[in-house]
Formats: sequence, structure tokens, C-alpha cells
Amino acid sequence: MGEAKRRKETGAPAPRKASNRPLYIGVALLVLAAVVLGLFFLTAQPEPTSDELPVAGANADPFPAELDQYGVSVGPEDAPVVVREFADYQCPACGRFSDASQKLKEQYVDSGKVRFVFFDLPLQQHQNAMPAAMAARCAGDQNGYWDMHDQLFDAQTEWSSSGDPVETFSRYAGDLGLDERRFRRCMTTELHREDVEQSRRVAMQLRVSSTPTVLVDNIRLSRPGWGQLSAVVERELNSAAQ
Repeated sequence: MGEAKRRKETGAPAPRKASNRPLYIGVALLVLAAVVLGLFFLTAQPEPTSDELPVAGANADPFPAELDQYGVSVGPEDAPVVVREFADYQCPACGRFSDASQKLKEQYVDSGKVRFVFFDLPLQQHQNAMPAAMAARCAGDQNGYWDMHDQLFDAQTEWSSSGDPVETFSRYAGDLGLDERRFRRCMTTELHREDVEQSRRVAMQLRVSSTPTVLVDNIRLSRPGWGQLSAVVERELNSAAQ
């Protein structure tokens, strides 16, 4: 029976089809809840007593502290815990970890609980990683190492594909209040190339090949990030205090 004829004979409107909209909304809310829950578990800080935290290998030797001279450190020499990072300024994962290292300096290094040592490990596939490492050290000649360090990670996407990184880094130096002419001369003469190469040789000696590699004393983090980093630091601080 046609619709018009049916209406004429019965006087009833056509039945409405059931809407699937509530179902779609419910499914979307469930998916959103699952994503939020997953992010929470990925980023939440584990308890310092958690069995899931990494530990040093059986009979593991202490980190050879004499090698720290080839990195750049901040914090007291007698800090009870030492965090070391091997990183490449052009590495995206290192850029993401930089937020955690900044928090580490603010919450643990500045209070004297931790010393932080940064080792340069510029990877061959990153054309501007070596100039970036030299830029941080050139800034260090003017007491601006950590300011340039943070700037390089914050602006990583800007200079990573630059055909003239020295020009970009010199601009950063000027923005940071450094003597731009002196900085540029340091860069063009590659004054600190050997320092960076020595840091890279330390990584090779320790068989560190990926970035970022982060160690708390002699414990290598399995998931470098603030959650695991801060939990392991807290555990080691508690252990040192006993």
C-alpha cells in the first residue's frame, strides 16, 4: 500500500524509523573514556615502591663517574643521586623528554638532591644535531648553556630542517642576551666539535646507541618520561637516606 493511500484510509502518520544517534553518542563516549583512561595510566607517576620500576642489573657496576667530565652538569657534586641523559637535540623523543628534564632541575636539582649530567649523542641521520650540540656549548662559554639547551628543544621544529643552522642559533644567542658576534665566531670555528665528539665516544664506550637514554645512577629507564623518572629518583633518594 502506498503511503498516500495508507494515510487516506487510516488517517495515521507513517511510523518513524528508530534513530541510531543515541547509540553513536554512547559508543563515542565509551571510546573517549577509554582514551582518557589509557593516557592516565601511561602518564601517571608510579609509586616509588612499585615492582614495575626498572632496577640495576644483577652485579651491575656503578656508572664510571670520571666520564661525567665529558658531559655538561648542573647540581652539587655531592648530590645523593645523579641523573644522566644521552641525547640528540634534533631527536623528537628527546624534545619530548626535555619537559621532564626541566622539571627534574626545578624540583630536585635546585634543591641539591640530584645532579644532572647531559651527554651529547648527535646521531648521523640528523644533519643539524652536531651544530646544535656545538651551539649549546658555545652558549656555555657565556654562561648560557642551559638557556640555549632549553631553547634548542623548545624550537626544535624550527631549526631541524634549516639549511643554515648557524644563522638560526646565532639569533637565539642574541635573543638570550649573549654576545652574538662571539657566539658566531665560536660556531664558525667549530671550537667545541671535539668536546661533542668526546661525549659521543663516551656513549660508544658505554654501548649507548639510542636517544634519549636516561640513567638514574646506574639504572636505565625503560620508559623515559616524568612519571618513571621521578618515581625512580624518589626511590633512590629514599634508599640513600637509609
